[in-house]
Formats: sequence, structure tokens, C-alpha cells
Amino acid sequence: MISPFTYLKHVRGEFTHIVWPTSRTATAHTLVIVIIAAVIALIVSLLDYVFGLGVNHVIGG
Repeated sequence: MISPFTYLKHVRGEFTHIVWPTSRTATAHTLVIVIIAAVIALIVSLLDYVFGLGVNHVIGG
């Protein structure tokens, strides 16, 4: 078992290997995620509305 200090030293060393995205890349990826989430929300809302109409038609509401 290694000491917590040795472990943290190794963790700090591993952080030097991380390649962080540029601001432009992070912004682009965030924009893509927001657009995909909005499209999925729109599709789910549309399906909910259509199925709601179908249920109302079946139960005579």
C-alpha cells in the first residue's frame, strides 16, 4: 500500500499527460451537444403530442 502523499504525487504527474481542448474546440463541442439536446427534446415533444392526440381519440376525450 502506498502513502496518500505518494498517490497524490503520481496523480499530479498524470495530469501533465492530459491534452486539454482549446477554447474553440470546447465551444464547438458544447454547441453540438446543445443542438442535439434541442433536437431530441423537439422529437420527444412531438411524439408526446401525437400520442396524446391518439389516446384522447381512443378514450373519446
